[in-house]
Amino acid sequence: MSNPKKDGEWLCNRFSKEEAFAEIEKESFERKTISFYRYVKIENPEALRDDLFREWAGLGCLGRIYVAPEGINAQMNVPLPAWENFVAKLYARPEFKDVPFKVAVESAKESFWKLAIKVKKKIVADGLSDPTFDPSDTGDYLDADGFNKMIDSGAVVVDMRNHYESEVGRFENAICPDADTFREELEIVEKEIIPNSDNKDKPIIMYCTGGIRCEKASAFMKHHGCKRVYHLKGGIIDYAHQVEEQGLENKFKGVNFVFDNRVAERISDDVIANCHQCGNACDHHVNCENLACHLLFIQCEACKTKHGGEYCCDTCAEFDALPEEQKRALRKGPKKDDCLGVYKSRLRPKINKSN
Repeated sequence: MSNPKKDGEWLCNRFSKEEAFAEIEKESFERKTISFYRYVKIENPEALRDDLFREWAGLGCLGRIYVAPEGINAQMNVPLPAWENFVAKLYARPEFKDVPFKVAVESAKESFWKLAIKVKKKIVADGLSDPTFDPSDTGDYLDADGFNKMIDSGAVVVDMRNHYESEVGRFENAICPDADTFREELEIVEKEIIPNSDNKDKPIIMYCTGGIRCEKASAFMKHHGCKRVYHLKGGIIDYAHQVEEQGLENKFKGVNFVFDNRVAERISDDVIANCHQCGNACDHHVNCENLACHLLFIQCEACKTKHGGEYCCDTCAEFDALPEEQKRALRKGPKKDDCLGVYKSRLRPKINKSN
């Protein structure tokens, strides 16, 4: 990764989260929350990272962006007064000319609080090392109408997101791999979905949040011999816009999990998940306030009140109430009963693979 300070110039965020949000609150303009990606060969990711940071910081952009030799993956927000300038500068770069943007269904100024651009080995970690795999040999795109028709025709629907994403929102009858990472999802696809004889003669349609994961996954399926592979262009985000604009049936139920401060954007009124603590209908994800745990889980307002905050268990609430010096000493000591490990295994629901 590039050094955040070069020739006396800081190329990183230098404010606390609280300070950053205080400045955002003072803004008199709105921000547009977007995501975009492109698989394209980048010769010098470090230099591009530095150039983009200077450019976007100067425009007041915030977000989380990954740059790698295989392309770019960006989730960010842009001040509306700087939008045209942002697009013009981005499109002036040949590798990103006319890259399509996915605009958030529920935009918010607080979606990001800092600008972070990181150099990665890949824009989506896949664990693949097969030199014969060509990620550019992808399946065919489907728009929202085509995706709906494929569902109605009995196509195999595969959710290429993590289990905690599909738990709160998914398409009808989708296969939802019980996985924590994209790498695990590809392993499940290879071992369970591709060899399944029931899938041999059916078209396979894939979807994810904005399209980047199922783009690579569709190429992975073709690499392993699948012939009729399709994926939802623009992902769930574009699907939601098309459904509203064209008056189509919305076959996505629940909320779309997003990786920013909003956590989720509602696509339908259906609540298909349950509070991990009491079992009541709820699809609100939180991270445990105990930073030593920080478990992502679903919690309703009643349980938040009961546990004295966004705590996954009483152990975490009790630990977090201790003086900082005592917490620091306990973190260094032997771990007898790991709250995170025990609670995570107990809480994590198994998503029905055809539900």
